[in-house]
Amino acid sequence: MKRTLVLGASVKPERYSYKAVVALVNHGHEVIPVGLRDGKIAGVEIKKGTPKMSQVDTISLYLSARNQVGYYDYILKSKPKRVILNPGTENLELEKLLDQRKISYQHACTLVLLSTGQY
Repeated sequence: MKRTLVLGASVKPERYSYKAVVALVNHGHEVIPVGLRDGKIAGVEIKKGTPKMSQVDTISLYLSARNQVGYYDYILKSKPKRVILNPGTENLELEKLLDQRKISYQHACTLVLLSTGQY
């Protein structure tokens, strides 16, 4: 299973980041939700700030391009195998940084990838 960091996790059940954490847990993936507020999603504690992570397979991004800027170093230092740019998170500046470090990324929806067996 793929160790996945969900960046931009929210405790609000109507948010796609919340739904993604639930779906990842239900599909048996190890999930690290990172957000701004304390809470739990599907029994997993949300981490705040930029917790040190190792062996991250995937970062599933749920932050707007403007809100990603403060996380560039964090994303790059996590050395994920891939970054999923969910709808609304597209960012050419981040994509160039990922390209420079040979980190793959895809414009996709984590929920769709999971539901179609393409995750």
